[in-house]
Amino acid sequence: MSSLIAVTKLPSAAQQLSRRSTSVSTADLLIRSLAIRRRIVQEDPSTFNPNYTIDSIKPPSYWTTPEPDAPEPMAYIRKPVTSACTIDLTSRPPKLSAPNTVSLTAEGTVRHGRYGVLSREIVENIPLEYLTLLHPSAQAAAALRTLGTATGTPEKGTVLVYGASQPPGMAMTQLASASGLAVIAVVDGQHSGEAEMVDSIKHMSSYPGTAIPEEYAVIKKSFQELVEATVHGETLQNYDCTKDFLPDFYQNVVDYATMFPEERGAAVDPSTLVFRGKEKDRAYYKDNMQAYLEQFPRGAPAMTEAELKEKINAEAYAVYKARFGVQTSNVISGDDTEDFEPARLVKTLMYSPEVVQKELVKSSVASGSGEGEYVPYEFNVLCPTVDTSTTGAGPIVGAVIVATPVLVKACEAVAKGKTLREKAEALQFLSKTERNAFAAASAVMGVAKKAGKEVVVVGGEYRNRKK
Repeated sequence: MSSLIAVTKLPSAAQQLSRRSTSVSTADLLIRSLAIRRRIVQEDPSTFNPNYTIDSIKPPSYWTTPEPDAPEPMAYIRKPVTSACTIDLTSRPPKLSAPNTVSLTAEGTVRHGRYGVLSREIVENIPLEYLTLLHPSAQAAAALRTLGTATGTPEKGTVLVYGASQPPGMAMTQLASASGLAVIAVVDGQHSGEAEMVDSIKHMSSYPGTAIPEEYAVIKKSFQELVEATVHGETLQNYDCTKDFLPDFYQNVVDYATMFPEERGAAVDPSTLVFRGKEKDRAYYKDNMQAYLEQFPRGAPAMTEAELKEKINAEAYAVYKARFGVQTSNVISGDDTEDFEPARLVKTLMYSPEVVQKELVKSSVASGSGEGEYVPYEFNVLCPTVDTSTTGAGPIVGAVIVATPVLVKACEAVAKGKTLREKAEALQFLSKTERNAFAAASAVMGVAKKAGKEVVVVGGEYRNRKK
């Protein structure tokens, strides 16, 4: 039809007018025939083939459910990996790291850019992508062997690692934990803000080892206490309600009763009742304030410390604490509660003591009943924990510092200073991230040096190797 339109010419307007009285030309018939709609004839359903039903029409094969052995049409089928490489983020712009590139050979071996050809026995069951991290793993293995040079491979002890989220630090954490050592892993600033990364590193270090963010290690005192608790273990003293809790409770109640006496009405600080506003409202100020203060608890009845010590013992304090805990939970959850006046509750307990519930007292079941000892589900002032000691991991073996780009930059800036003042000034001109990296790494090194152990630096390509 397209070719037909191409060869047909429309007559001019004069020619069309002159032909009105004559027969219609062939060209007009052709043009008009193109505009005629084809009439659709409705077929009688009774003339259909008796086998023609809705079920006789089948959808295309690609709409149907594939056969069990047929692959999923939209499934991504990964082609075999024949090579892998890492990216050097320290270069500008980032580029592929040729030394950390691996590829398969025709003989079934693996060619490593740094270590040459690796036999099939070495690389068996190791994903090709993981072999690109062979150099960081080798650094970690060499560092662990260096720390145990004096007495062979250490069997027990504590290793400090800075930069645990970097490939060498992660490998060091895993290898040291597998060797039976406890690892205190410091996650550097690149990942210290990621809780999932810190938890992942923590799971790589077997107990009592742990992982902490860089910001924690910056506080040297806290870091030193963590190392001491890991090395020597912890032995906490069991608390005594009479000595540890009641003295503070007595003092707080007396101070409250002195600040808000019952004679003054509502428990509100008088200094807040200063009139500030329009002078014409002064006449109604007292009445309005009185109505406003009615919603506040009343002041505390008179109480002395001697009276409290005589009447309030550990059991009464446990009852008060339980009441206060219920009230706090109701307020947080939004439940409707009646007025709660702590001072009046204390006064009531002084002269109308209540029986302590069994849940507040440590109950020991007779042996042979099969029920065991009662375990409270919240902190209980009457039930001190019996076993609060932990076993230490052993002495410090050494420390491993991963030379991250941020740490290298900070160390190079400080190293340029000749005097202590110049070094301190150089630190002040660094960014907060760089200062944190320098401080955290210094804290790790300081603890190891204080213990007389070696510090090994791995990872990174840095120029200045002078101490």
